[in-house]
Amino acid sequence: MLQEFFAAATGKLGLAAVDARRRIEIFSHLDVVKLDVDNVLAAIDLHRLHELSIWDALIVTAAVMSGCRTLYTEDLQHGRRFDGLQVVHPSRAEP
Repeated sequence: MLQEFFAAATGKLGLAAVDARRRIEIFSHLDVVKLDVDNVLAAIDLHRLHELSIWDALIVTAAVMSGCRTLYTEDLQHGRRFDGLQVVHPSRAEP
């Protein structure tokens, strides 16, 4: 979810928009998960069942779809699991 990166990079990290845009151009060459209606509906179910924000539910859905086993985030509870995906707070990650 490249828009999420842009928002965080230009907001929390204070990166200039032109620099964040360039990084998104670079990231676009990687395998980027594109959510379709079924994925959005799955995210809504996560939102309802686990009381996640819809934005966090979309991120979890994208991570699960792409086969990620670990999601590094400050926004979800450390150690929480979703369908084989483990949430890790970056400050608590093992080196």
